[in-house]
Amino acid sequence: MASVSALSLPSVSSFAVNLKFLMLRAEALFIPNAVKTSSQFCYCTQPPFKRKSGIWSKDKFCHWRREAYESEEGRSFTTQNEEAVPKEDEISRATLIWRAIKLPIYSVAIVPLTVGSAVAYLQTGLFFARRYLMLLFSSVFIITWLNLSNDVYDFDTGADKNKKESVVNMVDSRTGTLVSAYMLLVIGFMGLTWASVEAGNIRSILLLICAITCGYIYQCPPFRLSYQGLGEPLCFAAFGPFATTAFYLLQSSRSNLYHLPLTGTILSASLLVGFTTSLILFCSHFHQVRIGTKKGSLVVKVAIVTLYLLLFTLGLSKALPLTCILLCALTLPIGKLVVSYVEENHTDSNKIFMAKYYCVRLHALFGAALAAGLVATRTVAKAYVPKPFFS
Repeated sequence: MASVSALSLPSVSSFAVNLKFLMLRAEALFIPNAVKTSSQFCYCTQPPFKRKSGIWSKDKFCHWRREAYESEEGRSFTTQNEEAVPKEDEISRATLIWRAIKLPIYSVAIVPLTVGSAVAYLQTGLFFARRYLMLLFSSVFIITWLNLSNDVYDFDTGADKNKKESVVNMVDSRTGTLVSAYMLLVIGFMGLTWASVEAGNIRSILLLICAITCGYIYQCPPFRLSYQGLGEPLCFAAFGPFATTAFYLLQSSRSNLYHLPLTGTILSASLLVGFTTSLILFCSHFHQVRIGTKKGSLVVKVAIVTLYLLLFTLGLSKALPLTCILLCALTLPIGKLVVSYVEENHTDSNKIFMAKYYCVRLHALFGAALAAGLVATRTVAKAYVPKPFFS
């Protein structure tokens, strides 16, 4: 009788451990807000979940998991069934490529060009589609240079050492990535120069050189001013006053010897574009902000409030048409979404990365509304002559 009991103990023990793992996985799969916190399938929940024997806390639950895992039967069970629950760190190459491309971020190339062209159309009624497309492709090349060179220099500093979607890590070639980046910069700059020559406006290419210079000193050695907390001011200047104003000037007509003046409208529009672009950058590195995530969430809230106060102020001062105010005001819900999301998730590093994509939506929709308001004013009023700051 004793021998029978002795023989039965291992199987009972194995059954008990296996039962623990089955219950663990079943509860982890069906409990909302379960979060995988380690590669050993430690699922912790908020709030604590109920069982028949009472309420188990997160610590007790994780301790129970570790006790089961550390047993021999537990390790064997996990190895045999490791495919039952997919690991979060197993990301497909297609997903990594999508993340490396950063397609949504290219709105920062489209919005300044579109808004600048819309201001020129408001004032002159002229729009050069071929030149717009040339500037668009050139801008995309410039943004690609920024992304690729940023990957290279972050790789050099060790910031992207474990970043799977880093282009350098994916292609396993720092030199190839850097050479490709600067080839795209050269091609993009050639396109910008061609458009400037065709428009006959030398001021535009000087402004674009200033914008590219901001991008260079932001991330490239020996400057790397992004590490000094100057990324947002440089981003604001590059995509706002410099790029948006330059694209506005590039919609002038050389054949008519007409050079667009700098007006309060283009300066106001470029200010708003720079503001929303800088917000994307801030939320892209939200988990790295020096002031802490709580103060960072407050900065985002103040920035959104300031954006719309600035919009209404510029509208009341007639620097921007009323149609711009009305259409841009429709983006208030997405602005509120950005604020609420950051406030609720600023301490969660697994969720806060989504804030930058909400900012991209705000940037794109706000820019589209601004451009649509400018075009609508010209369509309705047929003529609009803003007061020039500089002729």
